[in-house]
Amino acid sequence: MQLSIIICSYNRADYIGQALTSLYEQSVGMNNFEAIIVDNNSTDGTTDVYAKWRLVHPNGQFTYATETNQGASFARNKGAELAKGNWFCFMDDDAVATPNFVENILAHIKLHPSIVGFGGRIIPKYIPTEPKWMSYYVSSLVGNFDYAPIAKAFEKGKYPLESNMIVSKEIFETIAGFNTALPGVVGTLRIGGEGKELFYKILSLGHTIYYDPSIVVYHVVEVKKLTAEYLYRVASGIGRGERTRTKNISQKAYFQKIAEYIFKLGAAIILAIKYALQFTPAKSWPIIQFRIDALKGLLNY
Repeated sequence: MQLSIIICSYNRADYIGQALTSLYEQSVGMNNFEAIIVDNNSTDGTTDVYAKWRLVHPNGQFTYATETNQGASFARNKGAELAKGNWFCFMDDDAVATPNFVENILAHIKLHPSIVGFGGRIIPKYIPTEPKWMSYYVSSLVGNFDYAPIAKAFEKGKYPLESNMIVSKEIFETIAGFNTALPGVVGTLRIGGEGKELFYKILSLGHTIYYDPSIVVYHVVEVKKLTAEYLYRVASGIGRGERTRTKNISQKAYFQKIAEYIFKLGAAIILAIKYALQFTPAKSWPIIQFRIDALKGLLNY
């Protein structure tokens, strides 16, 4: 088995079926990959949704497991423990893979036999439509990721996002998987950055991480859920994750991150003014709020 696709799921009963069907309908034969769904204490009937989906889609290698320790890092590590593949692909439970998703992953591995990690493009799928206040600078909060128009190595400090990233089993085990001190969502609290730290560990070992825009998933974004509370949870979670990660390095690294976030807040204010002058004022404040919320998380405020 060459590829294991790992999906950690938490209360996505409305969308997990679409994610699984997109894998079921891949352009390559289902003997080329397995899919492992790890239920992370869902309370919305996700188990029943999977069972009904499986009855209608009996072919292929699909495994359903549970992880009671709350947080995406715990669930993804559980999926990796169960995986049989030489490569692990991590995909979100509200993502929809394009028909050639697996085909292009396997082609990338074949073309670059010495690599240990790479990622692809993530396109937001707004339901019903993209809100007028959304901008490029805020869309990263809902998973938008389009690093380059061609396949290339990531520059220093850049890395794939969690809903579309692939690493070799060997390197995953070498770095001991995801850091559970950065669990992701736990109840109403978010401590993010687990993917960032994973790739930073890989980079620290001297490896190069690649981006391939042909490897695509669509990420479902329900506009009705894009509340100030939701955006705060995501943005502050980024800051909390950076607080944990940098403090683990040194106090100096933490203070440097504070300085970086203050600089980014200043840049956000300039961008907000630019949007206002371009007669799109609705996009102005969300950019500033994003940076304020991230700074709050970093300062544990």
